[in-house]
Amino acid sequence: MRRAVCPGSFDPIHNGHLEVIARAAGLFDEVIVAVSTNYAKKYRFSLEDRMEMARETLASLRGIIVEPMGEGLLAEYCRHRGVSAIVKGLRSSSDFDYELPMATMNRQLSGVETVFLPAEAHYLHLSSTLIKEINVLGGDISDFVPKSVLKRLLAGEPAAEQPRKG
Repeated sequence: MRRAVCPGSFDPIHNGHLEVIARAAGLFDEVIVAVSTNYAKKYRFSLEDRMEMARETLASLRGIIVEPMGEGLLAEYCRHRGVSAIVKGLRSSSDFDYELPMATMNRQLSGVETVFLPAEAHYLHLSSTLIKEINVLGGDISDFVPKSVLKRLLAGEPAAEQPRKG
């Protein structure tokens, strides 16, 4: 079985993420959407909410599993889950410059390859941070996020507690 992982914090998951995950599902037998917690980030939604939004949004795609990545290195997560590839979407050359050293290190640590998928042109500008900012300032984000995410953002659900290290 060809298994890949699409890692990310998905705070929140948006249409750019969905497009990359759907394309990955066409390339691999199984795609794990590994929802991560980065202790340097401030989250709008809890890990549980982020996983729930991803599950609701991706329910119609075959071969998708949504689970928490947990703590530790992505390379170790991949080894533990029997993942042969990491799939990352690229919006710009700066994404590539950021991702390439990590891809090389992950391959050296665990042998896992990274597959880069260029984003569709109409999603190049999307980021979770930008979507949250537009929403807070009253802008229309309905074209950029799935319905389950839009509902939560418009409801003004309280911000998630910040993860505690250790």
